[in-house]
Formats: sequence, structure tokens, C-alpha cells
Amino acid sequence: MVSTQRGRGRQLTGGVAASSGDWLLVVHADARLPAAALGAAQAAMARPDVQAAAWPLAIDGTGGWLRVVECGAALRWRLTGLAYGDQGLLVRRSLYDAVGGYPETRIMEDVVLIRRIARLARVERLPTPILADARRWRREGRLRGTLRNAALITMFLAGVAPDRLARWYRPEPGPR
Repeated sequence: MVSTQRGRGRQLTGGVAASSGDWLLVVHADARLPAAALGAAQAAMARPDVQAAAWPLAIDGTGGWLRVVECGAALRWRLTGLAYGDQGLLVRRSLYDAVGGYPETRIMEDVVLIRRIARLARVERLPTPILADARRWRREGRLRGTLRNAALITMFLAGVAPDRLARWYRPEPGPR
């Protein structure tokens, strides 16, 4: 177990620092990688041209709104190149180190890292989705959580500092 100060960026940095190997696989605690998704990761790691990869988002739950969120995530990735942390990240350690790793911010650490990576390498789209737990969407409300996230990323891309945005993001209770 790795212990760090609060803040997802710090926690991810601590986890990476405690790891070893040529590749890093970062998956949120509420996500699962089905066997086929792990197989896709292994295939990607065997290709010398792949430096970084992420999975399509699938939300493990029922309901049309969750499918809309999945389609929105796929469209965002295609249009902007932004894969969020919910989609997992597979990255060569050398590339991770070259871009300075995760920033020690409370939110948007995944967006900052993916943008840094994209300046140096293509983020491969893996064919099999990762499964994110649906409880966050159920707890926050479908529309409220989605609109809040859209507003946060818009403000971040407009230049608002992540730590300032963090006060509008209320993650589940528990260690942060």
C-alpha cells in the first residue's frame, strides 16, 4: 500500500513511484479491465510503435443515459484527443518520465498528462472497452454530473487552474 497526501495527482504520482517496469497501467479504483481489455493491452505493449494507449469507455450499468455518456466520451476523444482517467492509461515509463508525469493537482491530472503525452506520441485507441462503475452517475444524477464535468473541462481548457476548479468537483466520500 502506498500512502500519500490528499489529491489524486499526488496519489497517482506516489503509486507510479512505487512501481517498476517498462510500462505503467493506471486504472481508477472503480473500473475493471475485462480479460479482452487486458489482452488488448498486452498486444499493444508488444508493438514497438505504441508508446501510450487508452480504452474506450463503457459504463457498467443499464439505461440510455449511460450509453449517451459513452458516446460522448468516444466523440470527445475523436475530436480533441482527450482520453480521461476513466478510460485507463497504458504508457511506457520512459514517455511518462519524459513528460514529467502526473501533475500534483486535485483534479484534471489525467487531462494534463494526456495532453503532455499527445505532444510527443499518439495515444492508441484500444479495441475493447474498460468498464467504469455506474454508481457515480447514479449518485450525482445523470444530467447534473455530466453538465458539471462538461463545465469543468471547458473552464480548464479556457485556462482556469485545476486546483481552483476542485471546489466544484465533489467526489465520493473517502480518502483523496
